[in-house]
Amino acid sequence: MPFASLIDFIALAAIWGSSFLFMRFAVVEFGAVPTAAVRVTIAAAFLVPLMLWKGHARVFRRHWLAVCLVGVINSALPFALFSFALLAITTGLSAILNATVPLFGALVAWAWLKDRPTGTRVLGLAIGFLGVALLAWDGASFKPNASGIAPAWAVLACLLATVCYAIAASATKRYLGGMPPLVTATGSQVGAAAALLLPAAWLWPAHLPGTRAWLALAVLGLLCTGVAYVLYFRLIEQAGPAKALAVTFLVPVFAIVYGLLFLGEHVTPWMLACGAIVVCGTALSTGLVKLPAPRVRKPLKDL
Repeated sequence: MPFASLIDFIALAAIWGSSFLFMRFAVVEFGAVPTAAVRVTIAAAFLVPLMLWKGHARVFRRHWLAVCLVGVINSALPFALFSFALLAITTGLSAILNATVPLFGALVAWAWLKDRPTGTRVLGLAIGFLGVALLAWDGASFKPNASGIAPAWAVLACLLATVCYAIAASATKRYLGGMPPLVTATGSQVGAAAALLLPAAWLWPAHLPGTRAWLALAVLGLLCTGVAYVLYFRLIEQAGPAKALAVTFLVPVFAIVYGLLFLGEHVTPWMLACGAIVVCGTALSTGLVKLPAPRVRKPLKDL
């Protein structure tokens, strides 16, 4: 990977890792749906002028409905689900669960696009989902904690969010292929903002949130969504999609560190072990790591 791309790679992982921290700061005052709504609205306000400056307005007008519908699945639903989950579980656990996106992506592509995985990738799927099952089992209590939400529901919300990401990825490949990435990114935020407008207004907090919550949402929208999309698509262009996808493995590291430093969260050895299993399975299932092919012995020639 070129040095400039390596810098983008690390920066993107650090930015996306911080998104869980800023979601936690915002959601405790805004609530899950308003947090997601303000985040995508700020991101859309940042990306729309950039898309227009790049001269993609005509492409967006021609495909606006499909792009916006994908945005509902790719941004509106998962952002709200992760915000809800962070009310009950740690940022580190939610980030590890987020690393299962490629696992579900491979599964959805197999079922929908008939993208049949190889034996190595099937093994990776099995390993990855084993890690998810072990991780979820550890926090599978349906007894509400101090937040009033059962951790098991939070874990399920994270997994549902990753399924949304996976479905959106296959939908993008099938219906939005060849479209400029900036159009897809911008349209997804516009569609998400439109979808969340009325629910956010209905669920808007009765008391005005404080300055820290507003600043957290500003960072979420501008940095963790708007700027992160620009870095991500630039990384795809310069280093290729496979290497860009590997950023998923580094995000939980930053999220765990941020949680330890700024929230005093506790990371258990079990969580780290299950996270390692998930990462290994994801690397195999996406084809980023391949097992060596078995050697075939040649028959001895007759003397």
